[in-house]
Amino acid sequence: MSAVDRLRAHSARPGRWLAFVALAAAVGGCGAAPHQNVRSNLEVMERERTEDKLFERGRAFAAVGDHTRAEQYLSMALDAGGDAEKILPLLLHACVEGERYLVALQYARTELRRNPDDARLQFVVASLEAAVGDQKKALAELRALTMREPDDAEAHFALAAIVRDGQGDPDEADLHFREYLRLSPAGHHAGEARASLLKGRP
Repeated sequence: MSAVDRLRAHSARPGRWLAFVALAAAVGGCGAAPHQNVRSNLEVMERERTEDKLFERGRAFAAVGDHTRAEQYLSMALDAGGDAEKILPLLLHACVEGERYLVALQYARTELRRNPDDARLQFVVASLEAAVGDQKKALAELRALTMREPDDAEAHFALAAIVRDGQGDPDEADLHFREYLRLSPAGHHAGEARASLLKGRP
């Protein structure tokens, strides 16, 4: 079982446990008929487990820095059919803040398989590949991305930096640093890109 599967299985347990407690409370309660209490409690629980409720709870936990619970609720929101474009950035942020890079990578890869043309997500996957030390896969993703999206300055810089730091082909790194500077001459990484250019070239 993968780390993501274990996480999802773990995060599903509270729901089953609460269902059992609700059932026990309804059977032992007084007032309305037991079967009415059971049905009422289960309906409340189902409403609480809708995508929007799960997302709001995940976002609230993320806001107070509880990244583990944020990840659990946001993952359940995705499983409940929530909007990945809205949920995934927060989910990945929670994983990264909790230093769970491999788990973040699994979420991102899964979504990229569903949306292979999402250039932004491909960049995120490449960045996470680099963060977990898989430079080969990161380079493959970034090379493909810069071919498909030649005007993506950040992709050019990321590719150049990985090649440079991995002591790869200096000409390739120089090419992409220059392309970054052409596309974003006053960008956040402009100073580093200029300092990394090969000397003696115009």
